[in-house]
Amino acid sequence: MSYGRYRDWLEEAVDDLEAARRLFEHGMWSKVCFFSHQAAEKALKALCIKKLGRYVQTRSVARLLGELSGVLNLPQELAERARRLDRHYVPTRYPNAWPELPPHKHYSRGDAEEALSSASEVVELARREVEGDP
Repeated sequence: MSYGRYRDWLEEAVDDLEAARRLFEHGMWSKVCFFSHQAAEKALKALCIKKLGRYVQTRSVARLLGELSGVLNLPQELAERARRLDRHYVPTRYPNAWPELPPHKHYSRGDAEEALSSASEVVELARREVEGDP
């Protein structure tokens, strides 16, 4: 793992967030939720590499925030939003995560709005922290 590549992780997070926004325009709610999770995860991995000097092997946005809580002043409500984002990692993609129907039929515009808002907050936090540090 090249620890100098945290900016690549952040750039990929920004790209995933843009994908989520475009998918939102097309009403693809489950995909918005998945890409929102991905954006937040990658943004926080960038921060872990930058601030902690290590890559944290997890898919949990909440755990990544927890890892960073010792070095960043994080809003309390962000932890709850991270936990809600974590719910979108598996069931947005796999039909067998649900008792019936494909994943995309289980998600609503409200789910997508919440996920996109949370991911936007996380990505913006990561941007500020990376840009604020030489």
